[in-house]
Amino acid sequence: MNNGYEEISPEEIRKRIHKGEKLSIIDVREPQEVAEGTIPDAENIPLGELLTRLNNIDKDKEHIIVCRSGNRSGLASEWLTDRSYQVKNMTGGMLKWNEEEQDMQ
Repeated sequence: MNNGYEEISPEEIRKRIHKGEKLSIIDVREPQEVAEGTIPDAENIPLGELLTRLNNIDKDKEHIIVCRSGNRSGLASEWLTDRSYQVKNMTGGMLKWNEEEQDMQ
């Protein structure tokens, strides 16, 4: 637990996706970063737009927040938790996701 929100590993997310769970993943990186690769079906809401797009985020669902390294997603997770959203921050961000993906090949 960190600043009121939970954390989740890329490995746990992969397991949940593999089991067929429909996850709500919000990628808070900039569009040009997302263009280099993202988690399938993740929604891109850049950190700078997050607070103005809260109406796009369902308060009744759990959301996994993702960024490059875990720092921006941690900030986004804190902001959303403060507003009563259910969120988990993906530890290590896309750097860790991609690292694990390479290890699997």
